[in-house]
Amino acid sequence: MILWQDGEYQINTDKTRLDVPAIHNFLVNAYWSRGRPLDVVRRSVEHSLCFGLYHQQDQIGFGRVISDFSTFAYLADVYVLNQYRGRGLGRRLLTCITQHDQLQGLKRWLLVTADAHRFYEAYGFSSLTSPERFMEQLASQQ
Repeated sequence: MILWQDGEYQINTDKTRLDVPAIHNFLVNAYWSRGRPLDVVRRSVEHSLCFGLYHQQDQIGFGRVISDFSTFAYLADVYVLNQYRGRGLGRRLLTCITQHDQLQGLKRWLLVTADAHRFYEAYGFSSLTSPERFMEQLASQQ
């Protein structure tokens, strides 16, 4: 489903159009997903609401949401290729994600970022109100 189009740029949620090897190529080198195997990227795409950003036929960005579509959403793997940054495409992608019909009325959204706090603050994200309530379980490093 097309969510936004402006000339040669488009954002949609059509998983059949996603270029999973291109997504993997970006994520395998990103600080938050370094070394992530292709089969893990495939499974994560399969089990998420995905948003592809395209220039003509080429995929130039991506984001995905893991959600129960009732109370909670986790925003993950958001990126725009370096050569397309600075054109407002990341803002457009986040607007499409946060305003998606299936994601309205949720009690909580979460995301993890090391360097894009100001970007996400423009969409209502903030530091955890009660970080002492959150727990995590990390995979053991072998």
